[in-house]
Amino acid sequence: MSLTGSRTVGRTGSGKSSLTLSLLRCIFTSGKVYYDGLDTSMLNLDALRSNIAIIPQDPQLLGGDLRSNLDPFVQHEDSALNEALRAAGLFSLQTGLEDGRINLDTTIASGGSNISLGQRQIIALARAMIKRSKIIILDEATAAVDHETDTIIQESIRNGLKGVTVITVAHRLRTVMDADKIMVLDAGRIVEFGTPEVLLAMDDGMLRALVEQSGDRDELIKIAKGHN
Repeated sequence: MSLTGSRTVGRTGSGKSSLTLSLLRCIFTSGKVYYDGLDTSMLNLDALRSNIAIIPQDPQLLGGDLRSNLDPFVQHEDSALNEALRAAGLFSLQTGLEDGRINLDTTIASGGSNISLGQRQIIALARAMIKRSKIIILDEATAAVDHETDTIIQESIRNGLKGVTVITVAHRLRTVMDADKIMVLDAGRIVEFGTPEVLLAMDDGMLRALVEQSGDRDELIKIAKGHN
């Protein structure tokens, strides 16, 4: 099953976060989980997790400067770090010439408490880009940010992560409607899996029901058709 550009949706408790934890071998699974055709239970745990990046709803950063957060082992030039920040959308978020713009020398408090949630998520995304992770999991990553920041992050993911499998557990339907594939979970089971347009065409489909109940129904359908 290919999950490139996949989005996972479902009601609370349906198993969305459990799916991501199973990929990282954080929870026991009775079945098999494969990464690029390899059974993950047979892989070295450090090797597996070093090739998967997860961006949670509230990313935590280390105390120090931004440079050390992005490249703790000093393996990259500043130009590469700045390119990752640009690709992740930090410079788009910081418009104008106002004081306090974040750069590589900016001091980051422990946990990232001195910068905004949106900035922390963009930095976490840039860190994943620098690592060249082959799988990036966004677990409700944009649930608590404003629409503008969410839009910047989603554009960064579409344009800056070529050849990377992105699995998104999303709070907003708008976030998932342009995915390559959407997986709908219910009580821990996959009940729907396919392109947004195909799932929306199912008369009794769960995704279609969620969209119909949304106040953005027409816009969501337009996004799904436009992606196709």
